Amino acid sequence: MHIDLDTYREILDTLTRNKSRSFLTGFGVFWGVFMLVALMGGGKGVKELLNKEFEGFATNSSMIWAQPTTKAYKGLSKGRYWNMVYKDVERLKQQVPELDAVAPMLRSFGGQAVCGDRKSSVSPQGTTPDYQRINEPKMRYGRYLNDMDMAQKRKVCVIGKKVYNNLFPGGGDPCGRTIRIDGIYYRVVGVDYNMQSMVGEAGTAVTIPITLMQQAYSRGNAIDQIAVTGRPGVVMSTIAPKMRNVIARAHTIDPNDERGIMVFNTEVLFQLMDNMFRGVNFLIWLVGLGTLLAGAIGVSNIMMVTVRERTTEIGIRRAIGATPRMILSQIISESIVLTLVAGMSGILFAVLILQMLELYNTEDGILLVHFQVGFWTAIFCAVVIAAMGVLAGLAPAARAMSIKPVDAMRDE
Repeated sequence: MHIDLDTYREILDTLTRNKSRSFLTGFGVFWGVFMLVALMGGGKGVKELLNKEFEGFATNSSMIWAQPTTKAYKGLSKGRYWNMVYKDVERLKQQVPELDAVAPMLRSFGGQAVCGDRKSSVSPQGTTPDYQRINEPKMRYGRYLNDMDMAQKRKVCVIGKKVYNNLFPGGGDPCGRTIRIDGIYYRVVGVDYNMQSMVGEAGTAVTIPITLMQQAYSRGNAIDQIAVTGRPGVVMSTIAPKMRNVIARAHTIDPNDERGIMVFNTEVLFQLMDNMFRGVNFLIWLVGLGTLLAGAIGVSNIMMVTVRERTTEIGIRRAIGATPRMILSQIISESIVLTLVAGMSGILFAVLILQMLELYNTEDGILLVHFQVGFWTAIFCAVVIAAMGVLAGLAPAARAMSIKPVDAMRDE
């Protein structure tokens, strides 16, 4: 394959003849590509971060909790405060056969765990072993709660990732160690890296048997929340009215009071997230390609100016035998080189920024979130840049081909 070095030297000479103009023109393309690649990688990373917040949650699960009633019912006024009780768990199990797992939840706010001279803010929560079928644990050490813990009201706990890092900064297996929470000593039996807290920061939850929490926190028979998951193939939104009706009858509440008995389906949340990121991806491509197109138009305009300045040069070339095809190739090549250099610089800069974000989201040598764009995505961007270069050079090239030697001499 023959490479004409003189052609490339001429292209380089033309582009560097007016360095400021070439730089400012290329910057539009650089910024467009940078915006496109950086937004794509950033959007991917943010989506992954949000997915991690709900990692392990069954997609066909629901959360049920009590709120003040919003409808009067059987002589009782609206605005009435009420609480779910432990017996509601059995009611749901018996009267809603579509349910697979039903787990009651008790929660506490603003606790503090102490181990030696180390302290950590915690959000104690009590539940049953069935809860792991709704929010699958990711056990780093030890085990989850079991039926014996429940039956014997054992003072044991499973701690979240942040609590573990705060109380045991040296690492290692903490199972068997004792920590104190709100004046009560618990033996650590597990570390769950996937534990979620509905009332505190991620990783600050400490899970204990609900039977113990009822006694230790004087909660009696009340529960704060019921987490449920449906059997395979069951759509939770279709059985939400049935679950609400079961609890409403037991507490003399209007079965149609959707705000008084909150039933939140996680499938709605996951669907909302998917729809949101479809819109975000569309906006990313719209903004990125729009900015890139604006840069390409800028390249085209500057190339038109360049052709106008080189009227005499092009006319002389035509006079000594240069064909229109040679002139077309020269102008388009200059446009492609300018857009490719600026565009590839934009890709490299965006990749560098995304790599820094990944380093920031690395813990213990493990990458937590991926921000980098894929190889084929980068190739696609490069192809788009080259296409933009061709399109940007077409109009200037057409003008250059229309120049006749006589007109060029007259212009001089």
